[in-house]
Amino acid sequence: MPSDTATEAHEQQILDCWHQNADPWVDAIRNQEIASRVLATNQAIENAILATQPSSVIDAGCGEGWLVRRLVACGIAARGLDVVPALIGSAKRQGGEFAVASYDDIARGAVAWRADTVSCNFALIGKESTEQLLRGVATLLNPGGHFIVQTLHPVEACGTQPCEDGWRQGTWDGFNQRFVNAAPWYFRTLESWRALFVTCGLRLVSEHWPVHPRTGRPASVVFVAVVAAV
Repeated sequence: MPSDTATEAHEQQILDCWHQNADPWVDAIRNQEIASRVLATNQAIENAILATQPSSVIDAGCGEGWLVRRLVACGIAARGLDVVPALIGSAKRQGGEFAVASYDDIARGAVAWRADTVSCNFALIGKESTEQLLRGVATLLNPGGHFIVQTLHPVEACGTQPCEDGWRQGTWDGFNQRFVNAAPWYFRTLESWRALFVTCGLRLVSEHWPVHPRTGRPASVVFVAVVAAV
């Protein structure tokens, strides 16, 4: 089904935002400026991946590639995909195997890579782009493989707004002043996330809520899924 005009505009804003902010993002990750990642969520996604005991991993929406490098250091054949050439360029300069690819490329089966586990760490921001990846992730998975998503926990991300699906204005609050033009993002409830996996032909096998050590609140939600039996 074609996207409506507003959704198309929001999805384009997300892409434009990451093209604009690639350099400050690389520096923020390198300098460990995002406290929740350092304290909780980086380890949470690594633990979730390692628990599947993969020989190979593809990180979709890999950014500047920190997770791929961590997994390679663990002896795993890890590679990364991202739609932003500047981020992939930085990843390659730091070492490892990376390629430019969009979620649409993945959904169309245009990426030849396969792995035991595919991860997506805080890289599902849009509406249709998220649905594209979930519908197409099976094209990247070896038989019996796992798909792992870490994203904002809806209860924590909801703030004072109604807890219902819909587009929300993004913010760079807490980031350094080099970040500009925060993109909108698509909020989903836990129930909507769970239903989306099913709709896209996936079966959830576990769900984890990593806790922020300073607040005692959920720092994220981690979904682990497999391709549903036909």
